[in-house]
Amino acid sequence: MDPLFAPIKINKLEVKNRIAMMAMQMNMISNYEVTDRICEFYAERARGGVGAICVGFVSIDRGGSAPLNIGGHDDSYIPGLTKLADAIKSNGARAMAQINHTGRQTYPMMIPKDMEPVAPSAVYCKMTGAKPRELTEEEILDIIDKFAKTAVRLKTAGFEIIEILMGTGYLVSTFLSPLTNKRTDKWGGSEENRMRFGLEVFKAVRNAVGADFPVTVRINGNDLMEDGLGSAPHIAFAKALEAAGADAICVNVGWHEARVPQITMGVPRANYAYQARRIKENVKVPVIASHRINDPLEASDLIELGYCDMVGMGRPLIADPHLPNKAMQGRDEEIIHCVACGQGCFDHVFLLQPVECMVNPDAGYEYLGERDLAEKKKKVAVVGGGPAGMSAALTAKRRGHDVTLFERAPVLGGQLYLASAPEGRREFEEIINDFDAQLDIEDVNVITDTEVTAKYLKKEKFDAVILATGAEPATIPIPGADRPNVLQAWDYLGGIVGASGKVVVLGGGAVGVESALVLAEEGTVPAETIKFLLIHNVETPEELRRLAVHGTNDVTIVEMLPRVGKDIGKSTRWTMMEDLSRYGVKVLTKAKAVEINDEGIVIDDAGTKKTLPADFVILAVGSKSYNPLEEQLKDSGIEIAVVGDAKKIGLIFDAIHAGHKAALKL
Repeated sequence: MDPLFAPIKINKLEVKNRIAMMAMQMNMISNYEVTDRICEFYAERARGGVGAICVGFVSIDRGGSAPLNIGGHDDSYIPGLTKLADAIKSNGARAMAQINHTGRQTYPMMIPKDMEPVAPSAVYCKMTGAKPRELTEEEILDIIDKFAKTAVRLKTAGFEIIEILMGTGYLVSTFLSPLTNKRTDKWGGSEENRMRFGLEVFKAVRNAVGADFPVTVRINGNDLMEDGLGSAPHIAFAKALEAAGADAICVNVGWHEARVPQITMGVPRANYAYQARRIKENVKVPVIASHRINDPLEASDLIELGYCDMVGMGRPLIADPHLPNKAMQGRDEEIIHCVACGQGCFDHVFLLQPVECMVNPDAGYEYLGERDLAEKKKKVAVVGGGPAGMSAALTAKRRGHDVTLFERAPVLGGQLYLASAPEGRREFEEIINDFDAQLDIEDVNVITDTEVTAKYLKKEKFDAVILATGAEPATIPIPGADRPNVLQAWDYLGGIVGASGKVVVLGGGAVGVESALVLAEEGTVPAETIKFLLIHNVETPEELRRLAVHGTNDVTIVEMLPRVGKDIGKSTRWTMMEDLSRYGVKVLTKAKAVEINDEGIVIDDAGTKKTLPADFVILAVGSKSYNPLEEQLKDSGIEIAVVGDAKKIGLIFDAIHAGHKAALKL
């Protein structure tokens, strides 16, 4: 049997397989109250075959949470919690709930005005921009009691497993770390004292729910904070928690303040599973690995190789709720993969919007019910095989229409190939592969390498046409823009043309940043060489790091706006900005291009003209919608919809969702 689908016991409770859906902030809650939306969201994941679903976090106190969290701090929330637990259990998964207090990572605007963020010590939090108040002894004991009372409410509501969040920079982990715990009483100072709060929280919960009720913990393997805790203290903490009676340990990494990427696309898959293995080597209870584990084959290997006993998946089950069943049934080619883009999940969380998913437009809308077949079958043409067109064709076919998807290029994908050009963005190609597989499974008629005309569409008597013809790159009206060394970013990222030496990228939006990163990465020493040099002690770690990020091109971005990357989502932008710095890309903002000549590119920088030497200039000055067919078809009597960049320039998320919604209206 595949180890991923072997049952496992947590305390005395059997879980049918080794996949647990991790707790995530979903923003589907209304003033702490459980909604139909979140119940149906998790019910669909339960139907998809996951072993256990952890919801949360669940609040223990209004002062350490937000109204968008699941309420657990009062008995009045028990009916809603019961409804949520039943939605999970009745569809085949174990119902698990995470309890937490946000501590110094509490946003002041999210709590009542008469409250303030609290922490073991008054240490400023960069994430919230606030300095918390130090807890008193009485308040510490009160919070411990609130953890226990909330656990009892969850047990009463029918949840089968309680997880206590003790990592991620929230309250328990800040007691553990000397970075944020400056106390000199019994709650601070020595490692033993700094562990005390977490252990007392666990013991209180254990005593409240009983010895036979499964209680697990989620701890860090490494805080990823400068001067923060590494592996050794967390191993000691894990051993102490096991001795106190923890039934399983889920291993997390990083605080929200950490400047080391944890779950963005540039992080290799299962990158932090080694942290779980370190814990597993020191405890006997089941260990759950998490972070960037989004492929069932990789997950199975981790268990077989002894890294962990279970795997925690979050966003992969947002992308495809039926991933477990598909993997168990050998239907891996049907899996819709999470690509860690953050566009629908984390970017929405930052905007206080409900979580959605770029690659799964139905995520978060399960409460609307099953999609019915269209009342009337139509002959539908989808023109353009980028993300909007592929999405539209797939949804239209699933609704029962006769669909043909046309693409003028030899292959489907559109701008997804450009987006996937940088080293840390390669997983965007996974979207193309998944759409290709889904279109094939649904038997959509796909015609590539064909330019479709309005005359053809009329002649073939299509009832409806969805125009997803995308966009084309914009140009810049300055002298020298037509020189042979001036290239379009789309052509460069697409591999049609090359550039080297001193290169100026004109435009600091997403395409400009991606172009600069690809240019900067050229000539860096490959990872396998770095590994060889490290193993054989050929170079110092400092020199190896320099070789890994020091390429052969001299790259500069010139942007008119005050900052670059304005159109990149918050969850990803910070990592790309740090990569620009790491790879030595120079950035000039509030600068305007004036002319391109033999010397390079002339810019106006705060009223002063400067010439930047340039062997090549890459134009990344935006794009404009390409939609020639709408006007030609307007009097044809054909039902017309324009989607994606053909209608309005946007993100990949926008394109896929627009195509899906247009198809639903047919």
